[in-house]
Amino acid sequence: MDETVKGQPCHRITCRYAAIFLFATSFVPWLHSVEAQQPQRVPRIGYLSARGAAVSTPGSPSEGFQQGLRDLGYVEGKNILIEFRYAEGKLDRFPSLVAELMQLKVEVFVSTERTAIRAAKQATKTIPIVIVTTQDPVAAGYVDSLARPGGNITGVTRLTRELSGKRLELLKEAVPGISRVGLLGEMNMSGFKDYEAAAGALKIQLQSLEVRGPNPDFEGAFQAAAKGRAGALITIHNFLIGRYRKRIGDLAMKNRLPSMYEDSRYVEAGGLVSYSANDAELYRRAAWYVDKILKGTKPADLPVEQPTKFEFVINLKTAKALNLTIPQSVLFRADRVIK
Repeated sequence: MDETVKGQPCHRITCRYAAIFLFATSFVPWLHSVEAQQPQRVPRIGYLSARGAAVSTPGSPSEGFQQGLRDLGYVEGKNILIEFRYAEGKLDRFPSLVAELMQLKVEVFVSTERTAIRAAKQATKTIPIVIVTTQDPVAAGYVDSLARPGGNITGVTRLTRELSGKRLELLKEAVPGISRVGLLGEMNMSGFKDYEAAAGALKIQLQSLEVRGPNPDFEGAFQAAAKGRAGALITIHNFLIGRYRKRIGDLAMKNRLPSMYEDSRYVEAGGLVSYSANDAELYRRAAWYVDKILKGTKPADLPVEQPTKFEFVINLKTAKALNLTIPQSVLFRADRVIK
């Protein structure tokens, strides 16, 4: 016996297949509509800083990282979420903050602090970790090699310690005649030895001016520099010292000490000269790593990069206040001059 489908006569079996086909074809558009309405997961990035919430200011690491993401087409709150956590200068907070971000199941973890990186490395073997570090990541045990990281960690190294000799050389050229230089910083770090290696060839004596947190005695360190007759100063940068950039610059000015720094932000705060990688570019590069990972590339397949360009910055206002004339040959070599 014949039946009808949409008013047209057909054989019973043929009609049943036709009805099933019509149902299926009418269901597919509805299914696509439901899928389109399902909200897609917005990737969540964990960013851990040693400093306070004011870290997201112009020139800061997190600001450079955020700008890098914007340059790549990411809009916070729309197609990416960044979970910021701040240790407020307290190293013992890192493990709990790392654990908090891991519990949020972030797609990528980002940090520039060695204590945070070590804590993250211990916390996960699967969540990708992007770093910007002053350390040798191979010697620190973060990666197997720069070319083949081999695990879940990759990123950028700043080559801070490797530039120690060049800084000492530039300081002597900027301040001819100096024979004794004070090194300000936490001397449990490798900084003193790195500068010591270059000091002999330049016939410069080094004086250790050790300061320790959480309340470093900078005044005492500068008094020691005066007693030791240091003719100039080099500040060994880390996150603790970096919190006091302006204070160090003011004390260097007060004590009439020309100063060299490992980060250009010290010069912007009143220091004399700096020689370092372009930090803003490095943090923007960290955003590139995040983008690659979100698009499916494994950290193990992303080589750790080293900077190829370095900035020599001079603050002429500070030089004038110190009654110091920077040789023209040195000024010509500056990448940036603050007037």
